[in-house]
Amino acid sequence: MSGLQPCALPIPGRRARRGREALDALAAAVPDAPAVHVVNNGAAALVLAATALAADREIVVSRGELVEIGDGFRLPDLLESTGARLREVGTTNRTALADYAAAVGPRTGFVLKVHPSNFRVTGFTSAVPVAGLATLGVPVVADIGSGLLAPDPLLPDEPDAATTLRAGAHLVTASGDKLLGGPQAGLLLGAADLVERLRRHPLARALRVDKLTLAALAATLHAPTTPTRQALHAEPGALRARTERLRDRLGEDGCKAEVVPSAAVVGGGGAPGVELDSWALSLPERYAEPLRTGAPPILGRVLHGRLLLDLRCVPAAADPDVRAAILRVGT
Repeated sequence: MSGLQPCALPIPGRRARRGREALDALAAAVPDAPAVHVVNNGAAALVLAATALAADREIVVSRGELVEIGDGFRLPDLLESTGARLREVGTTNRTALADYAAAVGPRTGFVLKVHPSNFRVTGFTSAVPVAGLATLGVPVVADIGSGLLAPDPLLPDEPDAATTLRAGAHLVTASGDKLLGGPQAGLLLGAADLVERLRRHPLARALRVDKLTLAALAATLHAPTTPTRQALHAEPGALRARTERLRDRLGEDGCKAEVVPSAAVVGGGGAPGVELDSWALSLPERYAEPLRTGAPPILGRVLHGRLLLDLRCVPAAADPDVRAAILRVGT
């Protein structure tokens, strides 16, 4: 008798939706999103939204949120390339709800809220939250930037997708490769009719994400944690103990090092200005270049004539490799 047994489940005979595992995982991670879609990066997510919802129409946006992203690309240029017209409101440092209300009209495609994820404006400032924009009677698209899906108490000023949707955003765009800690991808979360409109737009085919990225995104969303989250939430006391053990082992081999307080930053387009208490191994500055160009390369930062190696982003299992590299330089 053959080892193959007939399947008891009905088989519809239709092609499954591409990336359904990643999409299901993203939807489960943000239950506030009625629908989700994924494209190849964060800029692509915003371009698709602008093309599908505002080509030959207006996007109302605060002057203080017309940011420049990586490699010299500027948000205004990106949006205007879609055929949309920008209706700028407010000033660089202050924008009020009345500014948006005065600009909204029959030609409005949507109101855009952009989180400045790589800089901060402080002092005499004001901005309108998503909840206020949601009262204007037009779609609100919020680009939260860093890809935080749910609130994180360590980052109280960083917008997250769930909270932004609950505040009234019709569509949220974000990157998958920053605070989420996944592969480069553009996330679109929001109202089912808007997401479907974007998904069926002809440009969506050109911005389609590849299968390996979808698999990596699904693995990221299914994982109990990610290296990014582990580094972000590393406990300072544990970091100090690790660094002191490394210092002691180096001392046994005749290499003198110190353990000093350090301030780590999130970086990578997320949580600008946030500093995390940390600890670092302090070595003479001359160690910097040979460690950086060695195998494996070890990157530190030079401060006041000393090389500081902060282990926050280094897996504990790699501590012996760090020690061996330092000893090679010191001999």
